Amino acid sequence: MKRTLSITILLVLTLTFFNAAPAKFENSNLKVAVIKFKTEVVDYGTITQNSDGTRLFTFTNTGDAPLLITNVKASCGCTVPTYSKTPILPGESGALNIKYDTKRLGSFTKTVTVTSNAQGGNKILKIKGNIIAAN
Repeated sequence: MKRTLSITILLVLTLTFFNAAPAKFENSNLKVAVIKFKTEVVDYGTITQNSDGTRLFTFTNTGDAPLLITNVKASCGCTVPTYSKTPILPGESGALNIKYDTKRLGSFTKTVTVTSNAQGGNKILKIKGNIIAAN
């Protein structure tokens, strides 16, 4: 009987704590950056070998704090990302420049991981396509 009463009291206290905790943050004035990409997948389609492998991922900071991209890393050395290291203010847009090495033949799917102070943590973008030999 004592054990059941103790477990019940512990359960009530735990539920009370977890239900009250979000209320503390709902009314806070924390400002966050939110990165919203126009698209998270860039499809090169079928392109010829040695053609231009540069594509853009455009985005907007839809949050209410400056967005700071701290790192952009590709899944392989055949993909080279470049980006601005200056903060993107709320409501402003920016772009990630991605260059894929089009000397390689065949289909490809690569990822690009964006690290920033945006809500939700890292964002994983994807490029894909197929490279055929030039005639």
